[in-house]
Amino acid sequence: MNALKNMIETVWNDRILLQQNDFQTAIGDVIEMLDKGLLRVAEPGPNGWEVNEWVKKAVILYFPIRQMETIEVGPFEFHDKIPLKRNYQDLGVRVVPHAIARYGSYLAKGVILMPSYVNIGAWVGSGTMVDTWATVGSCAQIGENVHLSGGVGIGGVLEPVQASPVIIEDNCFIGSRSIVVEGVKVEKEAVLGANVVLTQSTRIIDVSGSEPVEYRGRIPERSVVIPGSVSKDFPAGTFQVSCALIIGKRKPSTDLKTSLNDALREYKVSV
Repeated sequence: MNALKNMIETVWNDRILLQQNDFQTAIGDVIEMLDKGLLRVAEPGPNGWEVNEWVKKAVILYFPIRQMETIEVGPFEFHDKIPLKRNYQDLGVRVVPHAIARYGSYLAKGVILMPSYVNIGAWVGSGTMVDTWATVGSCAQIGENVHLSGGVGIGGVLEPVQASPVIIEDNCFIGSRSIVVEGVKVEKEAVLGANVVLTQSTRIIDVSGSEPVEYRGRIPERSVVIPGSVSKDFPAGTFQVSCALIIGKRKPSTDLKTSLNDALREYKVSV
């Protein structure tokens, strides 16, 4: 693995080497390992999540060594550089038409793709459902037993290479039309109501106690979150800007054996 990493770092710093077969092979090997789940762009470590920058570099370098080609799937035609993922039956993955996953994304056994999209470099854990018209962006990390509801947008990131991807940890529920981008981390068993928008600059305010507690860039584990707004002063006046409100924690009655929708219904929140 160190030899592979060194080759990627070398060609990253000298793009002329992309013309050489051995470096092209090294890049292809990294993408194949991503596709099989043997490598990850980011993974949990002893000090929290760690980004494997050299793996992201390999993904970026994969595009210039690929040629555009026509891909035919029955009556459908695509024209792209990246092939589609294949052999879903062998992988134990359910794929409903018109779901699309690109080669170089990893789908664990038991994943269900409704008509949706999963981009290269993404990692999707077992038991997770990517619901209708949800998107999983490049290099996003989705844990096990997660539900990405209809229309959810999970942002992708390739550059800068040191940037963290979006991370959705195990057993989370992401409500319809929610958007999570810019490397935000949603910790395990958290529940987002419909239309929650999370960026690195979004104010995430815990209003469940006697005093507000503010976070940026992460949702604490087991939090129940809804969209909200706060007042902000501008030269033209005071206006409302969006925020996210933590209104409580998941209760034992809505633990893992119960539909995560119920965690929101207990707080009378739309899903």
